[in-house]
Amino acid sequence: MTPAPSLPMRLRTFAFVAALAALAGCGFQLRGTATYAFDTIYVGAPPSMPFTVELKRALAGAGAAKVLDSPQGAQVVLDIANVSDDKSVLSLSPGGRAREFALTKRVAFSLRDAEGRLWLTQDEIAIRRSYLYDDTERLAREIQEQRLLAEMQSDAIAQIVRRLQSARKP
Repeated sequence: MTPAPSLPMRLRTFAFVAALAALAGCGFQLRGTATYAFDTIYVGAPPSMPFTVELKRALAGAGAAKVLDSPQGAQVVLDIANVSDDKSVLSLSPGGRAREFALTKRVAFSLRDAEGRLWLTQDEIAIRRSYLYDDTERLAREIQEQRLLAEMQSDAIAQIVRRLQSARKP
């Protein structure tokens, strides 16, 4: 005959089941693949730019639309009008040195078909991050800035992919 589970074991089991029920009831689900209203897309941006490379990779991996290397034969063209990074001082130390910086990444884009009809009008994504700066930790702060810029780029690309899902033929 096996002994009855102790009270702490019952509480742990109940807590585990309650956590599973809460997770199932919150509506959590994986993103899955993106669905677009087009079958082929061309990205109109300099091909060697890191932003373009990551954007093409994200589009190819996110949904069923095929990313083409030329605008001929593409159902839609994603025009990337501008990709810019900006850095500004947010606060100064009592000695007058920069203590906190703000980074901003702006991406302007539009989506049109081969005939020039706009599927998405010119839009801009602006992503901002701030970080503290200390002269004694210069290398670490420069690495942090590069990491933030890379995260901002990935975030901008994810937003573009989501916005392309809402694009409809005019």
